[in-house]
Amino acid sequence: MAKYELYLPAMGEGVTEATITKWLKEVGDTVEEDEAIVEVATDKVDSEVPSQVDGVIAKLFFEEGDTPNVGDVIAIITTDGDDDKQEQEEKEERQETPDEEISTFAINTDIITTQEDSPNAFGSRTATGKFLSPLVRNIANAENVSLPELDGVKGSGKDGRITKADILKYIRNRDTGNLGVMVEKDPDRSVSAGQSLVKAHETLPSKPIAVSVSGEDEIIEMDRMRKLIADHMVQSVKTSPHVTSFVEIDVTDLVEWRNRVKNEFKKREGQNITFTPIFIEAAARAIRDFPMVNVSVDGSTVVKKKRINIGMATALPNGNLIVPVIKGADQLNIVGLAKSVNDLANRARGNKLKPDEIAGGTFTITNFGSFDNITGTPIINQPEVAILGVGAIKKKPAVVETPQGDFIAIRHIMVLALSYDHRVVDGALGGQFLRRVGDYLEKWDKNRTV
Repeated sequence: MAKYELYLPAMGEGVTEATITKWLKEVGDTVEEDEAIVEVATDKVDSEVPSQVDGVIAKLFFEEGDTPNVGDVIAIITTDGDDDKQEQEEKEERQETPDEEISTFAINTDIITTQEDSPNAFGSRTATGKFLSPLVRNIANAENVSLPELDGVKGSGKDGRITKADILKYIRNRDTGNLGVMVEKDPDRSVSAGQSLVKAHETLPSKPIAVSVSGEDEIIEMDRMRKLIADHMVQSVKTSPHVTSFVEIDVTDLVEWRNRVKNEFKKREGQNITFTPIFIEAAARAIRDFPMVNVSVDGSTVVKKKRINIGMATALPNGNLIVPVIKGADQLNIVGLAKSVNDLANRARGNKLKPDEIAGGTFTITNFGSFDNITGTPIINQPEVAILGVGAIKKKPAVVETPQGDFIAIRHIMVLALSYDHRVVDGALGGQFLRRVGDYLEKWDKNRTV
């Protein structure tokens, strides 16, 4: 009988930890390779961690609500095989890529090169006996973290050992003034972690408890994702002066084209072609025409993005929202866009997205029409500067201009809404861009093949 250690895998760039939200297996349960064992959540996405082997759950190291670091062992799985052989293979693997001896790492945006034998001011342990690995000592030395400060850092490793993730998190919080465990920066004065926690608690304002005055109202605590969405939306409105422009367009040719090709597409590709990939294609083409919509703001500078990465706001079964991103959307044809849209939407609703798949967006589309809404005023997805809202397609009487004169006909009409950051996108640019998206949709080639 062999033992396999299941580690919390890398969750995307900049993600060092994840919260255990739900164990899908218990001790004694049988698991198969690639079968999900646990659901975890980061500040970017919810996802599942699968087993890498067939076996039986022997031990779970964390409870629901705990927050292990990337690389921590979260479970032990027993498998059929040679225990000694497996342990030797795991030992060799750890020796090839040891956690504490990476050659480079990033703190904020600065790259610091470290060597295990580089000089530092610390021994292998703090005054209270906490073990300090060479990497942790080098990071502390490079970032001017004093020994008393290190003594106050809460370690998440074995026996309270301070891990790489612990020291990096401490430095980030120290630089932003958001220390969960405060320590004195004066090397001649220090306080214990317990005293620091008391001081931190005393400085925090008490949180009012929501109550129902009548006793009839239901008080509902926001879940983790809703809190993140709320913070993100409030921050966006505080950051960007929003302006929203609207344009009404006739998409009759587009609707008739899709109705003509959708059955053939489903038969050939095995999946549906919705309007979403068509909207994404039109937006990507318009961004190429007006690249200053594909930017972000950094202080008083504008960062012009080379790649066109379009996010699509996707409603989840629990009512929350997530925005998977199609990278290089302008490089995909309509078939590639349709497949990407379907794949990302399906995996988003099943909590199967990877953190990198909701990062790096440069422009976002949200579909009000999915809920039969005519239009809306979307909030910009920071750090982007514009978001396109597409409304429901409705049959309406409209004036049609022809060489023979004008007449009234039943047409497929929809409203496009563009919210944009008035710091960098003026009405002229926003209006022209929105009109160009509308033109690409209105002038759709009914004879186009897929």
